[in-house]
Amino acid sequence: MPNTMGPPRVAMVSLERARELGDAMGMPARRTISEAFRVVANNPGVARVAFGQLMQLLENNKFDTRLRELMIMRIGWVTGSGYEWTQHWRVATTAGIPAEDILAVRDWRNSDRLNEADRAILAATDECLEGKSISDTVWAEIVKHVPDPAHQVEFVIAMGNWMSFSLLFRNLHIPLAEGMTVWPPDGLASPAADR
Repeated sequence: MPNTMGPPRVAMVSLERARELGDAMGMPARRTISEAFRVVANNPGVARVAFGQLMQLLENNKFDTRLRELMIMRIGWVTGSGYEWTQHWRVATTAGIPAEDILAVRDWRNSDRLNEADRAILAATDECLEGKSISDTVWAEIVKHVPDPAHQVEFVIAMGNWMSFSLLFRNLHIPLAEGMTVWPPDGLASPAADR
């Protein structure tokens, strides 16, 4: 399977330019070499805002990593974002989330792999992906498992962040790094990937 989601629509800035911008933003070097950053860096002001928020959510996060990554994987699956799924497969597995739990987000309502906290977060994610607000019933479930208001706020901001990045990845056809294979671990693409 190819490592791209169609021909890139916007050229990446050079690695040198990306590093220069990343240094000015105080970003770790490992973040500035990503294909996503190198595309968004065509507009340094937007890159500063978008990746500043991303760095806060990844480097200084308070919200539970497992819940965050399951949410991101669900967004990638439902929206058909091969880049998001592929990048966060690595993040999630590196964080110690079992592959079977990650794959369960594809059809989470019929899976016995996920706990009540996972299900509350995925239900909220699905409601938002459908263009709705989180219902009071689902919010009450979230509060049971995520009682800290700071974490609740971070969850909603993080969900919006990765929904926005999914839109970016899909519409600009941001390529994966050389040698990466899309839709790990089995190459099964989301049905939404064809839209």
